[in-house]
Amino acid sequence: MDNIHVLIIEDTPEQSDALEKVLLQHNYTVVGVARNFTDALKLFYENTIDIIIIDVFLNGKPDGITFAESINIIPNASKPFVFLTSSQDRQIFERAKLTKPFSFLMKPFNELEILYAIEMAVEKFYDQINVFLSEEQNTVISNNHLFIKKKNALKKVSTNDILYIEVEERYCNIITEKEKFVILISLTKINELLDKNKFIKTHRNTIVNSDKIEEIILADNLIILKGNHKINLSDTYKDFIKKMNILS
Repeated sequence: MDNIHVLIIEDTPEQSDALEKVLLQHNYTVVGVARNFTDALKLFYENTIDIIIIDVFLNGKPDGITFAESINIIPNASKPFVFLTSSQDRQIFERAKLTKPFSFLMKPFNELEILYAIEMAVEKFYDQINVFLSEEQNTVISNNHLFIKKKNALKKVSTNDILYIEVEERYCNIITEKEKFVILISLTKINELLDKNKFIKTHRNTIVNSDKIEEIILADNLIILKGNHKINLSDTYKDFIKKMNILS
């Protein structure tokens, strides 16, 4: 599991310190604090970023909006971001709105506003609106990561690290080489959201990361995964073997 990586773009030390304090208390990783447009771009391109908190005005100019416009026009560079401002200028708001921020918070902000804004930004960015609010789900899934809600914060798990997923009543157990995570989501839902070319059903209660398969023993209806994890293979789901270059 990895922390969510946050970039703060804020020119007022008092405000950036307050933001950083809130984020660190909830186990987010602050990759850096930028005071101006140039530093913001440098930090953005030199670090792994999951979400950005942007002050609209930097040194009296709406360079926060310029930054958002800049990352939006570059293919595959866009990340979810939240605007902060104390400005009540309608024209500035309209320009900021065109960059499609995931939230727009007025200063002074409070702790829950920031935490909820981050949560909503991740939901919307990956087109899974209200997924955290459902009684059946508490995670957002992208092509590369699971963003798992834990209290008021999010945690990030790489899908590459997943060995298999198994259902247990209303929960799914996410098994990686090092850790196990329990999330409140149905196996059907998580199966819909994961890459179907990589994650395959081997049993009505199990999804396996095909990259982690080391051996398939058809005589015993058994799959051996990395780390010697043994998974049952149901006759119903054997068809995937035809598409794989694995000796059986």
